[in-house]
Amino acid sequence: MNFHRKGLTNEELLHLYKQLLWPRLIEEKMLVLLRQGKISKWFSGIGQEAIAVGATMALETDEWIMPLHRNLGVFTARNMPLHKLFKQWQGSSDGYSKGRERSFHFGSREHHICGMISHLGPQLAIADGVALAAKLKKENKVSLAFTGDGGTSEGDFHEALNTAAVWDLPVIFLIENNGYGLSTPVQEQYRCASLADRAKGYGMESVIIDGNNVLTVYDTIKGVREYCIKNQKPYLIECLTFRMRGHEEASGTKYVPKELFEAWEVKDPIKNYEQWLVKEKLLTETEVSSIRADQKKTIEEELQKGFNSPPIVVSTDIELKDVYAPRVSAINHPATLDTTREIRLIDAIKEGLQQSMEQHPNLILMGQDIAEYGGAFKITEGFVQQFGKERVRNTPLCESAIVGAALGLSLEGFKSMMEMQFADFAAVGFNQIVNNLAKIYYRWGQNADVVIRMPTGGGVGAGPFHSQSNEAWFVHTPGLKVVYPSTPSDAKGLLIAAINDPNPVMYFEHKGLYRSISGPVPEVYYEIEIGKARQVQTGDDLSIITYGAGVHWAEDYAMENTHVSIDILDLRSLLPLDYDAIAASVKRTGKVLILHEDTLTGGIGGELGAWIAEHCFSWLDAPVMRCASLDTAVPFNLELEKNFLAKARLENSINKLLNW
Repeated sequence: MNFHRKGLTNEELLHLYKQLLWPRLIEEKMLVLLRQGKISKWFSGIGQEAIAVGATMALETDEWIMPLHRNLGVFTARNMPLHKLFKQWQGSSDGYSKGRERSFHFGSREHHICGMISHLGPQLAIADGVALAAKLKKENKVSLAFTGDGGTSEGDFHEALNTAAVWDLPVIFLIENNGYGLSTPVQEQYRCASLADRAKGYGMESVIIDGNNVLTVYDTIKGVREYCIKNQKPYLIECLTFRMRGHEEASGTKYVPKELFEAWEVKDPIKNYEQWLVKEKLLTETEVSSIRADQKKTIEEELQKGFNSPPIVVSTDIELKDVYAPRVSAINHPATLDTTREIRLIDAIKEGLQQSMEQHPNLILMGQDIAEYGGAFKITEGFVQQFGKERVRNTPLCESAIVGAALGLSLEGFKSMMEMQFADFAAVGFNQIVNNLAKIYYRWGQNADVVIRMPTGGGVGAGPFHSQSNEAWFVHTPGLKVVYPSTPSDAKGLLIAAINDPNPVMYFEHKGLYRSISGPVPEVYYEIEIGKARQVQTGDDLSIITYGAGVHWAEDYAMENTHVSIDILDLRSLLPLDYDAIAASVKRTGKVLILHEDTLTGGIGGELGAWIAEHCFSWLDAPVMRCASLDTAVPFNLELEKNFLAKARLENSINKLLNW
């Protein structure tokens, strides 16, 4: 192993040595504590320290890093105190995630480290968003995302690289190629000659380096960082290395040939660098022993602090409170004070988005074809001319990467709106939405200031993949908010409220209502509070609790059947729900029909019915009934689709309930 100092001072070389040694000694201690049962799990980076330490030391301290399981050197090189890291690993309430996360699944805004999720690949797209923020701010910064050789097979890897290349983002993608994805060797993971070759397909430069040589890693990252900033382009680095322990300690290493361990033992990153420093007379054997002894002593002192955590106090109220970042303030609905005009639902959405762009210079819009083309439904038509291409961004067909980029923008204080061209396509960004956006605030206090617009619903003959009502997927996920307006006034006010909310909001907009529904909408910038239902009309005979197109189906039935006194409640927000309004409606009539366009099984009608039965039973005069669409995919033929939709069964459902 050849070391080249390349202008580094003696002090810098020694500082790198101490930074390199520190995570190794910590890990050796952690492995002892693991055997003693004092920590529960450990992902070892022994043998790979030069990559994490060298890369981190080569960046500025305010440049974001997205590390993975075995990158302890990232955390220590950012000077995170060991006693607090130890509290984190123990699951203590005074760790970085209040006991809610394990090992390295946490982040710290103070240290510009973004916590990983177990799915690995989503980290890469977050780096895209952070780099986009730097580009928009005209700051000379990069972001750096780690992945392993196994992770390069994930779709998120390819989406993130493609997006970074298309948008010319200053991102460093760093592959730690240690030869194994858990137990699967690289020859069963990919067929390209090297992982660095994958960069060529994205028009990106790449390099393969010795990941066990800390000076090579440090110098390469320094140079690549300058390249990315100067050229405003991404770069891929493949670091060849080897892990000397199992994927995690429980998995062992029996699947690894003995000769591989022997070969890589000779390439130990710490031992080799240490020997070189001694050979260059920058260190003596006595000084090596002294440094090691000092660090071991510090480890013991830090662990004593770490063991002093108070017992965790379980508070359900705090747990529920920490699911969402708090709203600072809200804007009242000024409908009675303002001029209104009749506009269509689609125009109300456009106006709410346009006024939000004017209100928030840090709001970025992203989506397929939303720039010059104006989006599939023309909602953003003209926005490029008004706000520019930096803020109104066409995206590649990379739903997962764009959701991840939206989260990355949040790390740097931006707001973002992503348009799913159709709500159906959220399926390919599902992991980022439900595991990254939704959980990040609860996990380590970082909010995701993201709105995802979801053109949804049937009735237009669009078939199985452009007509689904998939709101129930997201209502099930704590940390998301889900809104679904049915009127132009609510569409504008709820969209503005969603953009002002610091939490991730899934904003459903029914395609069939875009141009078929008009109503009075205030001209000014206003909000409709998320979590508050709208009483459409009051009645005595039965309650219809609904949302979206179901509101109009219920209103149409009520107008045609004036002999029935119907109480209609428009939920507007599906997460959180307005339970007070639901209970009030049940109390007024004693008979409840829950109406939604989604299919019956697993639709939110089941959840609502269960809640009403549990909390409003004494007011019920009949079982809670549901009217929903058929449990099939959405058919293309219009006659088949009419039969599919819940509206086809609404009259029978009402009669059944009235006759109970």
